[in-house]
Formats: sequence, structure tokens, C-alpha cells
Amino acid sequence: MIAIVDYGVGNLFSLRSSLAALGYEAENVKDPEKLKFASHIILPGVGAFGDAAKKLEESGMKESLISEAGAGKPVLGICLGMQLLLEKSFEFGVHDGLGLIKGEIRPIEEDIPKGFKIPHIGWNELKFIDHPLFKDIRQGENVYFVHSFHAKNCPSVIAVTDYGAELCAAVGKDNVMGCQFHPEKSGLVGLKILNSFCRLGG
Repeated sequence: MIAIVDYGVGNLFSLRSSLAALGYEAENVKDPEKLKFASHIILPGVGAFGDAAKKLEESGMKESLISEAGAGKPVLGICLGMQLLLEKSFEFGVHDGLGLIKGEIRPIEEDIPKGFKIPHIGWNELKFIDHPLFKDIRQGENVYFVHSFHAKNCPSVIAVTDYGAELCAAVGKDNVMGCQFHPEKSGLVGLKILNSFCRLGG
């Protein structure tokens, strides 16, 4: 069973539908104890980092996610879920993340040229290093982004995109990975990425 962490942050329907289209059994999980029985864990999320981090902690999911990731279980964060994998965010204050991957979340406004719209919304090319998550896609294929913040000072960047400047598009360290873009909204390319994740460890 693939567990989609349900902590009240984000629309889980499209993600679960994408996994079903690939033939995978996925379940929205609210009970932290149920993560122990999952083969893979996906952490979605939209909205503000601080609110999401608080909900993760209050729900008991934070401790459980750290434990399951430490045990070697494949974990994938999507959008805000990816950001939560890192150590901290500077979105409306300073907030602690899960600390599963080194780095911090900063506004893209600090890096992109003036005149570029924020948030960054739309399709952008993906440039990536050799990584199991991307083994079935080609360099330069397009994926769908919706974000105003991105990862910086992160040694585990595995993909970038260009939006006036080079922005982090994905991170990965051992069994923990994250996509700043939305694979569940990225058509066939996104389905291939989700499929590659779900086949990890199998």
C-alpha cells in the first residue's frame, strides 16, 4: 500500500487518481501508525510552510515520517511536501522542517529577475542528473509548477528548471526524494516519475 499523508493540507484527489491510473493501491492516511504498513509514503502539500509544519507535528505525522524515512522506506514530497523535507523555511518567519534533507526554503523572488511573475505557475523544462526518479523520461521534458519558494543551500538537488534563474525542481538523498513541481498534474511525464518512485525498493 502506498500511503498519501493526509494532514489537512492539499487536494489529494488528483494524486490518488494518478496512482490508480498506474495500477497502484493508494490510501489517504491520517493515522501516523498506519505509515508502518505502507511500502511507500507520499507527502503532498499546498499553502504556507509554517501552518503545514504545525499540522504535521500536531497530527503525530512528523515523528512517524522521520522514523519511517530513517528505516529506509521510500518517501516522496510534492510541492510544499518537498519543502517540508528540508531543515527550515523562511516563509513568513523561520520554521523548522523535517530535516530529512539538508537545505532551506527561500523566496524565488531573491533569485529571479524583476518582471517575472510570482508565483511561478506553468510548464517548465526539467534538467536533471542521473537518478532513479527520472530514469524513464528525457532531459528537457516539461512539468507543471506552482510555487513562490524553492530550496537553496541544498547539496541534494537532483533537478533544476530555468525561470529567469536556475531554480531547484527536485531533491533526493538516498530513499528520500521531493519534487517542487506537481507530477500528478504533469501529464504522461509526471505519471512516469510517479511510476518510477512506486517501483523503488520493489
